[in-house]
Amino acid sequence: MSRVQLALNVDDLERAITFYSTLFDTAPAKREPGYANFAIERPPLKLVLLENSGQGGTINHLGVEVDTSEQVHGEIARLSEAGLFTEEQIATTCCFATQDKVWVTGPNAEKWEVYTVLADTDNFGAAPEFATDDAEAVQACRSTGSAPSESAVDESAACCTPGAKDKATASGTCRN
Repeated sequence: MSRVQLALNVDDLERAITFYSTLFDTAPAKREPGYANFAIERPPLKLVLLENSGQGGTINHLGVEVDTSEQVHGEIARLSEAGLFTEEQIATTCCFATQDKVWVTGPNAEKWEVYTVLADTDNFGAAPEFATDDAEAVQACRSTGSAPSESAVDESAACCTPGAKDKATASGTCRN
């Protein structure tokens, strides 16, 4: 089943979990420090909450979750043939999962991903080159919306979105 994904920045994760659990009458499917996601059946929605103090109520990114890697690769071909610039991330770790995905940017700079989850992981997706531990890297991403400072990293690159170049994409990781 395909479903739309909405990833929201929230100021207070616990408060947001309580609200969205009530609104959609369902508990989170996955819950980690600073992160929760809901697999909502009706309407078909993947709701991702990212604790990002001071950014609450803003869209982090949008997406479409699909069932297979073949569907992701089909979208890569279709979007490329339609003339859209795509950024592929294959077997990348993001949001406590290994995923295949493709990113495109909408007409107002909104970030969209088409992705499939290959497996759950125990880390958010931090690259060892960026920080001494995953928690430090994840917090840096959440607080700035970009990868931690490195001369080889595009400072304006959003976490887990197109533009997280150099070491982030070369290491097969992304941060959301």
